[in-house]
Amino acid sequence: MDRARIKELIEQKKRRLQLYYDREAEMLSQDGVKSYSIGSRNLSRYDTALKDIQDKIKALEDEIAQLEAALQGIKPRKAVGVLPRDW
Repeated sequence: MDRARIKELIEQKKRRLQLYYDREAEMLSQDGVKSYSIGSRNLSRYDTALKDIQDKIKALEDEIAQLEAALQGIKPRKAVGVLPRDW
């Protein structure tokens, strides 16, 4: 992947991340809550689950960090397994 494509992906992901931040703030300020009441019972629900929004934020932050590291030439770590054997 070339540097221009990586920069483009970073910008796209940063715009998406900002939208998720805005949605999280909206939900936390109680604007994204729907309240229902039937008789003496009340129910409040978010349009989307707050946990899902926070998971997406974390995933996007990780992806942005990986792309920025790739832009700087830092390669991701590789997992290596060693199996000791006694012949």
